[in-house]
Amino acid sequence: MPASLTLSPSDEQHLLDEYKAYHASPELSLQEFETTRKIRERAENLVLGEGVTREIVPIGETGTVVILRNGEGPTVAYRADIDGLPVTEQTGLPYASTVTGTWEGETVGVMHACGHDTHIAMGLKTMDLFARDGSDWSGTIEFIFQPAEEGKDGAKLMVSQGLWETVPVPSVMYGQHVFTEPVGKVIVTHGPATAAVDSLRIKLFGRGGHGSQPQDTIDPVVLAAYLVVRLQSVVAREVPPKESAVVTVGSLQAGKKENIIPATAELRTSIRTFNPDVRTRVIHAVERMARAESLASGAEEPEIENYHYSSSVVNDEAVSADLAQVFAAELGEENVTYDPDFSIMGSEDFGELGDAAGIPYSFWILGGMSQEQLAAEPIASNHSPFFAPQPEPTLQVGVRAATSALYSQVKR
Repeated sequence: MPASLTLSPSDEQHLLDEYKAYHASPELSLQEFETTRKIRERAENLVLGEGVTREIVPIGETGTVVILRNGEGPTVAYRADIDGLPVTEQTGLPYASTVTGTWEGETVGVMHACGHDTHIAMGLKTMDLFARDGSDWSGTIEFIFQPAEEGKDGAKLMVSQGLWETVPVPSVMYGQHVFTEPVGKVIVTHGPATAAVDSLRIKLFGRGGHGSQPQDTIDPVVLAAYLVVRLQSVVAREVPPKESAVVTVGSLQAGKKENIIPATAELRTSIRTFNPDVRTRVIHAVERMARAESLASGAEEPEIENYHYSSSVVNDEAVSADLAQVFAAELGEENVTYDPDFSIMGSEDFGELGDAAGIPYSFWILGGMSQEQLAAEPIASNHSPFFAPQPEPTLQVGVRAATSALYSQVKR
């Protein structure tokens, strides 16, 4: 990596400070108004080297693309997601979030419980490095700051709002995600890197009444309980042993008072799959069981809505193989794992951007956990109220990875 694209001690301190500021001020999906304002303000105040120009392109209310141009050359893109989660932070960090917000009509704690604060800070610092000195690169780099990755279809939204009609379509796109892997390590894979996700809302109908007279009711709470237990058999008995799938019931809402049997109950399920045929089979099984349990309880047909779908992130083989070599040269072979069989059951809508444009891409995993954190029982995983990546050297390694990936395409 040329000196012009290398982090200085002051860069590292600024990177850390900016990360802490974003960690302390998360915003929920499609509500990232202050986050977006700060990102656009940062882009306005970039120090631009000789020959480097900047264009700030708003996409919708909270999507932003910052385009750096520096003469002739290829166009490449790097994406960072920016939204937080409805989680009340319990890390005890001095810069922990105390923010609250409104999620589906309820007041909730808000936390960067999936590391998007690191993604923002690393994206901004990578942008700084390329902006301030263009002597070693030539071409166009697009920094995509995407809202609403957390289940609100932010990538699809940016595409529908004219992303690829507004900015040049790049020849390749990169992205990364901090995860519960050893700090300082990166993992590159090709093929499916993350699972597809379907989010189902299942509304169960009963007949409400007094808690002392259950014989005159159809209790949707009992029905929901039976269904939750029944769904645990889907993966074990519906999915071939060599395939992967996860069915999680993450929300069960019913009733307001202990002595009132409610008229309805609602479940929300998350279904994760890689194989499209398995996906279809699992969804059908969940729907079948919901209808069958309702029938067994004497209840009417449930309402079932698939309200969110995000496809698998499928990394390009050639791009990923080249990327692994780039990382090995920059970070050291001992810190880079290239494993075509590696994948996570977590989902990501990063691939929706590349798939919509018909371009190759690679999305890698950035380790963010110290040995002490990895040895803890249980590990504070992504989406946990205790999730707290080790800032150093996670942030620096993430910037070096992003910078080296982009530089490999635009170097003079």
